[in-house]
Amino acid sequence: MNKICRLMNRLFNTAILKRQGVEHGDNIKINGRIFIQNGGEISIGNDVKINSSIKANPTSGVITKLCTDRNGKVKIGNRVGISNATIFAFGEITIEDDVDIGAGAKIFDSDFHSVDFSERKNNVGVKVKPVKICEGAFIGAEAIILKGVTVGKHSVVGAGSVVTKNIPDYEIWGGNPARYIGICNGR
Repeated sequence: MNKICRLMNRLFNTAILKRQGVEHGDNIKINGRIFIQNGGEISIGNDVKINSSIKANPTSGVITKLCTDRNGKVKIGNRVGISNATIFAFGEITIEDDVDIGAGAKIFDSDFHSVDFSERKNNVGVKVKPVKICEGAFIGAEAIILKGVTVGKHSVVGAGSVVTKNIPDYEIWGGNPARYIGICNGR
């Protein structure tokens, strides 16, 4: 039964990648069924592993969701690991090579809605700023990366953190809002 389920998931994921126009490299492994809503561009590099089910990672999150709207772009590099995370771009989200994104993490490049009542009611005034997760960074479980943020090379974002400003290379940040905790080993 498990073999049949994996085969059905592989067929589903292959079809959804094609139907949603996702450009992708070789050796992508998706455990479970991914959700993709592509109103713009989504590209996935080589050797990417995506967990997208409670069975694949029961720690948090339900499935992985890759979404673009209003011509948004999501660019995922090579050897990236994503586990039951949500990535939603109105503008552009770039995830460089060798990044790991923990279970239930969320990455957004917009506020989705204006904070001004009249703008919100008329669905205007949404602020959008690009997000970049640099090479080798690690985003902990349930962390939230908000618009305009760059997470530096080899940096670590602690579980449950809310990141509202840039994190320099090789630093550990955590909390709500996230703040500097220390230097990563190997710098």
